[in-house]
Parts: sequence; structure tokens; C-alpha cells
Amino acid sequence: MTDGDRADVARFIERHWGSTMILSGGQVYHPHLLEGLLERRDGELVALLTFRTDGDSMELLTLNSTLEGKGIGSSLMLTVIDEGRKRGISRIWLSTTNDNLRAVGFYQRLGFRIVGVHIGMVDEARRIKPQIPEIGRDGIPIHDELVLELRVQPYSDG
Repeated sequence: MTDGDRADVARFIERHWGSTMILSGGQVYHPHLLEGLLERRDGELVALLTFRTDGDSMELLTLNSTLEGKGIGSSLMLTVIDEGRKRGISRIWLSTTNDNLRAVGFYQRLGFRIVGVHIGMVDEARRIKPQIPEIGRDGIPIHDELVLELRVQPYSDG
């Protein structure tokens, strides 16, 4: 993602997340201002992954694709994992809502493990971002954040 992509990315984030703001672990982020990987088809933004780094840790903040089932999300994930290893990252993590069972399965197939549950975190986030729905996929009430983590070996300089 380059500075020239940021306006398109902001619109994409707003379309998929209800605003250009997201919350993770009680913190507010504006993904269009962070780092990211994207996929365009015929000039149109069709997939986006945004992230931030902190020391040897990388947090994945958003992953969306308008072309599900085409392997684009997997490709972006493998690319960001590789990028993390190049940067000396040893921990890649993310949080998702308790209703997002399809995503939990996707991340687990990539080697991520569930390492925490933040009980009531989404209820708290809803005070800041009321666009967060109360009922999610498959009629599941949304209350909690699940934390998933992938431990990786950074590439050595040798």
C-alpha cells in the first residue's frame, strides 16, 4: 500500500467496517493510515490486509476480500507472514469477534492458535463505535474478542 492508495483504502475500510476506525484490544486504529498489502483487479481494490508492528510483534488489523474463495486472502496472509519474518518479527497476532468462526478456522489452518479471550471487549468497543452490530454471523451475539497468534522464526541475516 502506498500513499496514493490511502483514499481508496479508506473507502474500502468504511465499506467493510462501517467507518474508517476499527478497535482492537480497546485501542482505536485508522487502518488506511497504517501499513498494508492490497490486491487490485482491473484497477479496483478487491482485497486488503492492514497491520502494525511493535518491536518483534506484528498485529494484523484488517483482512477483507471481495472475491472470497479465490485464494487472495491466503496470498496476502502468506505475504505478510514472510514480510514479518524479514523484519525480525517473531509473533504475529490478531483479534476477531467471537462470531467470526469462519475466520477463526481460516487463521488456524495457517497455523495460528487461540491464545486469549477478552470477555466483553466488543461490548466496550461498541460505546466508541456504535456501528458494531450486536448480532453477527449465524445469529451469534457479539460480545468478546478472540486473540489468535502465530509464532514465527525471523529470517537470519546469514
